[in-house]
Amino acid sequence: MWSRVLVTALWGGLMALERRAFLQAMLSRPLVASTVTGFLLDDIPGGLYVGLVLELLHLGGASLGASQADHDTLPAIAGAAMAAELGRAAGTHSTQAMWALAVLVCLPLGPAGRVLEASLDRRARKYFGRALTAAETGNSQKAARQNLRALWPQFLFYGLCCGASVVVGRLMATGLGALPLDLVRGLAWAYPALATGAAAIAVQGSHARHRFLAAGVAGGGVIFLTLKAWYWGAP
Repeated sequence: MWSRVLVTALWGGLMALERRAFLQAMLSRPLVASTVTGFLLDDIPGGLYVGLVLELLHLGGASLGASQADHDTLPAIAGAAMAAELGRAAGTHSTQAMWALAVLVCLPLGPAGRVLEASLDRRARKYFGRALTAAETGNSQKAARQNLRALWPQFLFYGLCCGASVVVGRLMATGLGALPLDLVRGLAWAYPALATGAAAIAVQGSHARHRFLAAGVAGGGVIFLTLKAWYWGAP
């Protein structure tokens, strides 16, 4: 398991840097980052379908001035890694129920990642000033060191969060195996509801007036389908 933790942590750290600091070739978009995570952990379908929902949810997100969008890369990589580990613990590739569970668990990482990113950005500003001063005096090596000092926390903290998702997935696997079959079936039905709600939000835009209504309808659908399967069973 620890080799998968290391691989996921390295990939998550690199994508945190790619998102803001270098290259910016959109490799850190949820669909791409999540699918590559699935490839690295030998569960491409899980990475693809987790990333699909999160890509739709964050499709209209943009950082404009002081308004910062949720961190879309962190929940995508963490969710794909969690789903892959759930599937590995069950001796197969991840399933719809695992995709839905991973998405629901990792959704809060978007706002949490935004708060962490804002904190790291504030820290980086002092190094930006030092780099400018060093560049003006012709000390290019010192300027480059300031850049690296500003970047390493992004790599470290986001990498640790992504790597930890593998461990959390392994811990959750025991609990998932103990759930009633009807509840697991309900989680499987919840995945299409999540995807439909995410698509509705994507069509309206992440800042549209009725985005919370669409999210509420999707959430209600998830709860209804899950409880229906649990209490009344499948048709």
